[in-house]
Amino acid sequence: MSDKVSFAEEARRVLRMEAGAVAALEKRLDSSFSKACRLCLATEGRIVVTGMGKSGHIAGKIAATLASTGTPAFFMHPGEAGHGDLGMITSDDIIIALSNSGETDEIVRLLPMLKRAGAALIAMTGQKGSTLARQAAAVLDTHVEEEACPLNLAPTSSTTATLALGDALAVALLKARGLTPEEFARTHPGGRLGRRLLVSVSDVMRTGSEIPRVGPEASLAEGLLEMSRKGLGMTAVTDQAGRPLGVFTDGDLRRAMDRELDLKATRMAEVMTRGGWTVTPGMLASAAVAEMNKRRITALLVVSDGLLAGAFNIHDLMRAGVV
Repeated sequence: MSDKVSFAEEARRVLRMEAGAVAALEKRLDSSFSKACRLCLATEGRIVVTGMGKSGHIAGKIAATLASTGTPAFFMHPGEAGHGDLGMITSDDIIIALSNSGETDEIVRLLPMLKRAGAALIAMTGQKGSTLARQAAAVLDTHVEEEACPLNLAPTSSTTATLALGDALAVALLKARGLTPEEFARTHPGGRLGRRLLVSVSDVMRTGSEIPRVGPEASLAEGLLEMSRKGLGMTAVTDQAGRPLGVFTDGDLRRAMDRELDLKATRMAEVMTRGGWTVTPGMLASAAVAEMNKRRITALLVVSDGLLAGAFNIHDLMRAGVV
């Protein structure tokens, strides 16, 4: 059988049909979509998304997208709803029910109970005259002319269209709420964006005895030993109070070796880079990375209230997932 099928051509046909189904949604967007958005924005509760079968899988994804973009939401299985899960719904909630036919038994049986609960209903359905649509405060039309399935049976174009419309709803709400990247990051702490926007220098820096430091009168040999012990590729040079006077790095070592300096006779004050760029504990680690790249350095000192508070290098940032 497979020799009679051009797999690539069949894939192109499916993609064309599903792309067309999504494109057709734009022309059908009307005041009902705006009403659905206003209902979601006005609710003091949560968005409860429900659907059966393939629609249920799409409903779960829509709920997850809403929740991650600033609209508290969760998925409720319609089959479990009548066995106790309806207790999760309050009169302040909004229900988004997905059913391509609008006549899915498990969804239709829920409608009287949802009405008694007092929660507003938004329907996502391909049949605007269906039982589900008639009971809804707002109807999002997900109708498609034909499924991509050659039998016109398996949910394909219809589920793709519903998913896309769910994304449109979530993004419209995100924009209306004015969600910032920082707020987005707080719901995605495990992702790269979360690490970039939530991890501060204080989260990655080494402190206490892990900080490489010597005094200005220490010998170059002592400075090299401290660098070797702490493994940061640098050492701070501080006064007795702990105020940074400068930094000694691998680059300073190469310059010292070029001058053929005596390791025991040379003082750190003679070979250190005075001052140098430092950061504060509260600075975002991602901002520190940007400065390190700009200045072509691989380690930094952390200063708080004029005193040395920590130090870190590029490997600490890599372990934290910032770079």
